[in-house]
Amino acid sequence: MNIIIELKTDDGKAIGAMTAPPKDFKTGSKGFYANGKLEIEGKRYQVQIQLVEIGSKPSGEQK
Repeated sequence: MNIIIELKTDDGKAIGAMTAPPKDFKTGSKGFYANGKLEIEGKRYQVQIQLVEIGSKPSGEQK
């Protein structure tokens, strides 16, 4: 399953969309992740979305 992220202004105008596929993070946690660039009013921005499942890190794992 992928997560579709829609970015909108406060008045509802769509300014971008991203797809966040599942990710196993280096910490052992699981979730979804996406990054990219978008343009808003002629300026470019870098976007990063991270959804981490609470409690998904294996117990007893130390960094």
